[in-house]
Amino acid sequence: MVGLDASPALIDLARARVPEADLRVGDLQFLPYEDDAFDVVAGFNAFFFADDMVAALREAGRVAKPGAPVVIQVWGEHGRCDLDAIKPIVRPLFPGYDRDAPPPPDLAVAGVLEGIASAAGLTPGEAYDVSWAFVYEDDEAMLRGMLSAAGVGDAAGDDEPALRAGLLEALAPFRTARGGYHLENEWHTLVATA
Repeated sequence: MVGLDASPALIDLARARVPEADLRVGDLQFLPYEDDAFDVVAGFNAFFFADDMVAALREAGRVAKPGAPVVIQVWGEHGRCDLDAIKPIVRPLFPGYDRDAPPPPDLAVAGVLEGIASAAGLTPGEAYDVSWAFVYEDDEAMLRGMLSAAGVGDAAGDDEPALRAGLLEALAPFRTARGGYHLENEWHTLVATA
């Protein structure tokens, strides 16, 4: 198993869980692997974090063997993910954020992800949606989960207390009667080929 993430903290966590894997800190647009190296390349909620998603998918195609699947998972359509509530809070933490820029495209709308994959030289194939819930037993469990995803906690730096308060407020509508959280989310997947 081979993996790559931009967050050293997440790579450290993955190494602790899967010590036999080849795990590296890196950039999706500049993969440190040989051409035609992998039978499958998968990015679960990853490729859209690249500065240039087409370039990142082109790299995924480069390291995939000819005809190998390149699995691209993104958030479901806007409004079908309870986690949409955190986007206004976490987006400003990331480099390049421009509050005046239009919102990013809805990658789950039919044809959008296929167009991006095609522009990267991949052949779009099957697309499908799945849903599942994130369930947390209390505030602290939810905050640990939210702060660990995509390096959000690292990006907050000294502003972590304000981020924690913002997350609690944004996710209050999803709090259960027992004090936990139940967040229904949809995910859109395209299986393309290199």
